[in-house]
Amino acid sequence: MSSENEEALTAALPSLAQSRMQSIRVADGVVTLVLDVAGLDGLERDRLEVAVKDALRSEPGVSEVRVAMTADRPRRKIVAVGSGKGGVGKSTLAANLAVALARAGRKVGLVDADIYGPSLPRLLANEGQKPGVAEKKLVPVPSPWGVPVLSMGHLADPGQAIAWRGPMAGNALSQLVDADWGDAEILVVDLPPGTGDVQLTMLQRFKPAGAVIVSTPQDLALMDATRAMQLFDQGDVPVIGIVENMAGYACPHCGEVSDPFGSGGAEAAAKTMGHAFLGRIPLDLAIRQDSDAGTPPAAGEGEQAEAFGAIARRVATWLDNQTG
Repeated sequence: MSSENEEALTAALPSLAQSRMQSIRVADGVVTLVLDVAGLDGLERDRLEVAVKDALRSEPGVSEVRVAMTADRPRRKIVAVGSGKGGVGKSTLAANLAVALARAGRKVGLVDADIYGPSLPRLLANEGQKPGVAEKKLVPVPSPWGVPVLSMGHLADPGQAIAWRGPMAGNALSQLVDADWGDAEILVVDLPPGTGDVQLTMLQRFKPAGAVIVSTPQDLALMDATRAMQLFDQGDVPVIGIVENMAGYACPHCGEVSDPFGSGGAEAAAKTMGHAFLGRIPLDLAIRQDSDAGTPPAAGEGEQAEAFGAIARRVATWLDNQTG
């Protein structure tokens, strides 16, 4: 059969099989399919094999379907950091969460899955550096803070617009997550805002251990955060909890605290939806300045570092309490 026939057979597969397919070959009516089943238990693998065979046996010219399964991907725990909208400080939270976890003794890698708007190279002070390659896998870029990072910002030229359709973005995500992460036990993945193709690829192909949702206190941001939580719920990915960012501004002159974006909304939303509230990050000029300079506040001392550190401790405790 031709490549066109193989494409037609691929299109006939269930969506889960398509997302996990490594190769498909057709010879003399025999279809041989290789699937990546890392993270699936025995029952899920059996169901996937049956679904694949049922879908392809009725296709024209197919006399036999053979399914091979591989599960070579390391069993690292993936923590997805998501939000329903942009501009809520999600990337800053992801970078500082990873740094705080590393300071606590965890072996952490950081993935910038915001394919179209990568920012982690700037936040982790390794902008302009390129990843290596070992055995056809990317080797993450080290950072001064003990957290290796991979981002499209390391692969594209500075300022280059990345205009890709969904499947290309999904393939790019796979290369970043499937990189040579060495002994990292946790991957913190900074997802793009919203609930699009990259998020769906993350859920279907890599199945995070849990998700951290970032929101600001105002109602519009909370509405979008709720959509993000619903996406993870639908994908059977537990929501570890919600972080309220930009919560409270302390005047540098008089010390009075005000709440330009409101206060307590994320905590109330977490309670309503039955999820944990992980903590608040203040609206602080120093966080913005340090982040732009590639010096994560979590790497230092003081109130800002402790705010990120407390959230990291809660996330680490949650991960430790998970079985399997």
